[in-house]
Amino acid sequence: MRIAVLSTLLLVIGSVSGQAQTYDPRYPVCMKVYEGSLGGGEWIDCSYTSIPQCRASALGRAAMCEINPYFAQAQRRPFGSYRDYREPY
Repeated sequence: MRIAVLSTLLLVIGSVSGQAQTYDPRYPVCMKVYEGSLGGGEWIDCSYTSIPQCRASALGRAAMCEINPYFAQAQRRPFGSYRDYREPY
């Protein structure tokens, strides 16, 4: 009985952790691809740096491009850097 419970618990933990990796936080644009009705399903490809690049790859496919909600924004310059103020004219 314990082995059945343990194996079920490991199966649930393994499936939950796999879903968390859908979006790649390194890229700002994702393409959601829809496959045919033969059980192909759908998947998300987050490997694009711009919407036009994604649209070029999606052309002729059942796909759509969207902004990656988990994109890690670029680090802002520290306060006091040379671009934080305007020089007088």
